[in-house]
Amino acid sequence: MDRPVVVVGGGLAGSEAAWQLGSRGIPVVLYEMRPVRTTAAHETDRLAELVCSNTLGSRMPHTAPGIFKRELEVLGSLVLAAGRAAYVPAGGALGVDRDVFAAAITDTLESLPTVTIRREEVTQLPEPGAQRWILATGPLTSEALAGEVQRVTGTDDLYFYDAIAPIVDLDSVDPDAGWWQNRWDEPGTVGGDYYNLPLDKPQYEAFMDALLAGEQVPSKDFEEERFFGGCQPIEAIAGKGRESLRFGPMKPVGLTDPRTGERAWAVLQLRRETRRGTAMNLVGFQTKLRYGEQTRILRSLPGLENAEFLRLGSVHRNTFINSPKALDQGLRVKNRPDLSFAGQVVGCEGYTESSAMGLWAALHVVAEREGRVLPLPPEGSMLGSLLGYLTSPREGRFEPMNVNFGLLPADTVRVKKKDKKNRRTARGIACVEAMGRWADVHRVRHAAPALPAEGLEDPLVPAVLAEASP
Repeated sequence: MDRPVVVVGGGLAGSEAAWQLGSRGIPVVLYEMRPVRTTAAHETDRLAELVCSNTLGSRMPHTAPGIFKRELEVLGSLVLAAGRAAYVPAGGALGVDRDVFAAAITDTLESLPTVTIRREEVTQLPEPGAQRWILATGPLTSEALAGEVQRVTGTDDLYFYDAIAPIVDLDSVDPDAGWWQNRWDEPGTVGGDYYNLPLDKPQYEAFMDALLAGEQVPSKDFEEERFFGGCQPIEAIAGKGRESLRFGPMKPVGLTDPRTGERAWAVLQLRRETRRGTAMNLVGFQTKLRYGEQTRILRSLPGLENAEFLRLGSVHRNTFINSPKALDQGLRVKNRPDLSFAGQVVGCEGYTESSAMGLWAALHVVAEREGRVLPLPPEGSMLGSLLGYLTSPREGRFEPMNVNFGLLPADTVRVKKKDKKNRRTARGIACVEAMGRWADVHRVRHAAPALPAEGLEDPLVPAVLAEASP
């Protein structure tokens, strides 16, 4: 009997890899160091705990993340099945209840007889050829193991900083200060998934003054502070210009105040963190302000004067490797095919992208054990294009990437701006169909776990798909 595959790291990538292997009958030993050793971002010992946001990104079929999700569903993703089971309304995004999501994945893996979960820290890598490993320790890899990774991959210590947004108790927010509406809903639409707090120009300017003068947690003296574009602290955004926040996370576009019939100068949006609770995430408000400054400055915003914060924002360092230099197309170390990497550590950004790397690394192990060679997914697919970016040699500095249309081959069909959504939806349908054919040819199509889906029977996705149908 083949020895178990060792998966190190119980985040999204490690959990996805363990599921893809274990559910196919391949024995897995999954190592997770929590609660023996904690991290700067996690709060529990559950597998696949989400830390920066409670949304897995857009699920709309005309967006790159939405197309990507549908491709991964073809491959039987555990993370997407858990996302559906833990769904929390968030407009066009796949918002989830963090606790329900982590519990669904933890319970699923604990119930698999082929998966053994060990709660201990791994600090050393195996000798070459000793055992098949998938290293999915994520961006918060411990210092000891990060040194081992650097030695084995022969790459520089690459990193970026990630920021977390505060969470507030909705019951402490002024119920008369804002309104519920999803962006681009028709004016007068009742309800919505986001609570919108409007600011007029003087309020916005006063907030900018306070924010720019606020005391921040200092960066380390010995390294440059680099932030991934999608996770910049609001202070870093504000430092680019007085208008930067109202053209960024505080943009009022697509939101009409039903009390005035007008658009506010700027808007702070709050999004549900849990399915039935009142925990609300300050959307796009990642911050590195000191805790005392956060409460003082955020309570200066209209509607948050008496806010009770359930979690304050913070910053943590994310490590990644130079994947184009170190890894092959199967995410295996080029001179160590017994060792694969998966998750954000390979240089992808985003929850869904990270889980996809675990899925991909596991599919290669499956193919290896069956004596098959697994090529990259179709060039026109989101998964294939992201993997191509992560593993193709290049000149210059390697930077993290999430899925986007810029990764796909250039579209030869030119359409008017008003038809762009339909065109992208149609292109997405073609991507998913190509992925399905590829999965069948290479015997990797797989059934996701039978988790009960919550509340996704809404008209959003079917309406967009119907609009793009021939």
